[in-house]
This record gives sequence, C-alpha cells and structure tokens, in this order.
Amino acid sequence: MNAMTRQTIVITKADLDADNVYQGPVDFTTTPDVNVEIQASLGWVKFLKSFRVTGYIVALAGTGIEAGTGINAGTGIEAGWGINAGEGIEAGEGIEAGTGIEAGWGINAGWGINAGRGIKAGEGIKAGEGIKAGEGINAGLAITCKRTLSAKLRIFAGICVWKEPSADEIKITCGKLADGRVVHGTLVETGLPEETSATITITIGNHAYRITDIEAALSNLRPLD
Repeated sequence: MNAMTRQTIVITKADLDADNVYQGPVDFTTTPDVNVEIQASLGWVKFLKSFRVTGYIVALAGTGIEAGTGINAGTGIEAGWGINAGEGIEAGEGIEAGTGIEAGWGINAGWGINAGRGIKAGEGIKAGEGIKAGEGINAGLAITCKRTLSAKLRIFAGICVWKEPSADEIKITCGKLADGRVVHGTLVETGLPEETSATITITIGNHAYRITDIEAALSNLRPLD
C-alpha cells in the first residue's frame, strides 16, 4: 500500500484493559499495513506479544510503548515516554523516545536513535545516522553509527554475559564521538561523511569535472602506439 494512503490506527484508553494491555481489534503480530498513533497521557501501553507495522508508530506525550517480544516499524518509532521491548526494536527510519530505550535483543534504526535518558540493548545497537542518549549507552555487543555518537554519561559495548564477544563485537564505531566516556569497548572513529567525502571540482573550458572523474580518467590512460 502507498504510504500516502496507508490507514492510521488510533489507540485510545478504550482499547486498553485495567492493566493498560492492548485489547483492540487489530492483531499487531501479523505486521498489518498501517500506521499507529497512541493517544497522549496513557502511561505505559503494553502489547503482550510483538508490536509490528509496515508504517510508523507514534505514542504522544505521556505515553510509552512496551512489548513482550519485538517492536518493528517500516518507517519510524517515536514515543513521548520510553520504548521497551523484550526482544528487538527495529525501524526503517528513526527511533526516538522522550525517556529511555531498552531492548532484550538489538536496536536497529535506518536513521538515528535518540533517547532522553539511557539506551540499553542485550545485543548490538546500530543506526544509519547518529546515536544520542541523555544518560548512558549500554550494549551487549557492538555499537555502530555513521554520524555522531553522544551520551551524557558512560558508554559500554560488548558486555554480554551469555558469550565471549569477539574483537568486532566490542567495537564502538561512529563517525565521531561527540560526548560521553567509553568505559568498555574499542572506539573506532571513521570521520563524518561531510569530512570524508568532500568533492573538488575543476573547470576546464566550458566543462566542470569532479576530481574523482579526473582520477578515473588518469587511471585509464594508455600509451600511444
């Protein structure tokens, strides 16, 4: 279904039982092709099993998301409070929480991960952009992001107790460490994209050439017969 025509399911207090467990008509374990918006000021809204959709998941101010197994969104996940999953948390775009983000397994975002408090994962944490935590970051395996990594407190990677992590599984790989102190793990800073992929343009006559084009042309030079 086209994202512009995808149905948006609104979860209200009427969809919850006395323990704030979702009892509505939609089976979110089947990954329905919908977006989900959860009303504000509901506290922790709980899903006994998985909570998966192809669109986005948004919980408004004063509402958090808790799932017995995994939380998965084809686009983004956002919560006014925290996001808590017994297994993994995965989003095709960003993951953002007003408080903490915690997963029994890994946390994976196509874009950035942003938490007002701490970020904790039983396995690895991976983001296509940056990772930012208002407190510390704790990962059982590696931490990886392409842009800045920032934490107000300490950063731990590879502290799993269920296996002996490899050298790669204790790496903290980021474009740049902007804030935070690495207590456990091997920090690898790869440089920010804008710092490592600058393009130089040279104009010859009426044509402009990127330096990469010139390098490619030079590499293909052959001696004249």
